[in-house]
Amino acid sequence: MAKTIMKIITRGTLGLLLLTLVLSGAVYLTTFHPDAIEDESIISLLPAPKLRPGQRLKVLSWNVQFLAGRPNNNFFFDGGNDAWPSLQTVSANAEAVADIIRQEDPDIVLLQELDDGADRTHFRDQLQMVLNLLPHDYAQHTSTFYWFADFVPHSELLGGVGMKMSIISKYRLAEAKRYALPAITSDDILARQYNLKRAIQSIHLPIEGGGKLNVLNTHLSAYAQGSDTMLRQVAMVDRVLGEVGALGEPALLGGDFNLLPADSAYQHLDANSRKYYNMDGTEITPLLERYGSVPSLPETLGDDRESWFTHIANDNHSEKPDKTIDYIFYTGKLTLNEHYVRSSDTLRISDHLPVVASFTLSP
Repeated sequence: MAKTIMKIITRGTLGLLLLTLVLSGAVYLTTFHPDAIEDESIISLLPAPKLRPGQRLKVLSWNVQFLAGRPNNNFFFDGGNDAWPSLQTVSANAEAVADIIRQEDPDIVLLQELDDGADRTHFRDQLQMVLNLLPHDYAQHTSTFYWFADFVPHSELLGGVGMKMSIISKYRLAEAKRYALPAITSDDILARQYNLKRAIQSIHLPIEGGGKLNVLNTHLSAYAQGSDTMLRQVAMVDRVLGEVGALGEPALLGGDFNLLPADSAYQHLDANSRKYYNMDGTEITPLLERYGSVPSLPETLGDDRESWFTHIANDNHSEKPDKTIDYIFYTGKLTLNEHYVRSSDTLRISDHLPVVASFTLSP
């Protein structure tokens, strides 16, 4: 009798172990596991010129919030219960984003939070939706996924996800790479498989006569409170940008950093917004101290600081930006000219506002 019971227990244990291994394998095979550094594809629809020494170059960086628009964008991850955007809303916001790009006419566009093949946004490639509405001289682009899974078993998703960053250019692109950012480690091991796999997107733009402009795009973590994630991600950004600078080549990096510019900015937030940021001090300080930035630290602290706000809280119905968390950083051999946050007509397109800057390449 005892032997029979032991056989049943042993078989049950082995069966449970086998089931665990099968489920673990299924989770791993249906989620995204990029290498530390990967090459990415460059799409070249038409021949494009090289940059020229001494030329002016306009850059636009924008988190377009998967074309969900405003209002009705207080989604579950911010504690809200708004429904995912309709296809009509997504299409209208693609047109709005493209319209701003056409008006600004930047040479380089850095976009974050574009869905591609996601259930929540009707399986559309949102980059292609925008590209279809742009002039033909935006013929070079490259993308980097940082959220991908065939199926996410969360009650608010229950389907596939796909989200990427993209760089669009009027000028020739070369050597596209993806650098993995440190992941949030405070989540359990199962949640980590389905979490966003944050990254730095890197591309080179050849310059006539030799040399290149290094352009990088990123979107750092949100909801990383209680861990050292933001410190480690900023250190990684600093290392990658610093290595480029050490070569004596011009470089710029734009994106959504999810970090306030200074400790004083924390005090201006309402109690609910403060929970997303470090009460003991912002982690972005090394970047603001080491590189040029748009906006600069003095601009974010001055009497006109509200004109540099780049984000509107999603958990209330305010139409007014209340913080700066999006930036463009740049190294030597780039001279900053006009720069601003375009807010007059973009408040209802995304929860982020586009950051625009013009530079002059060194002769």
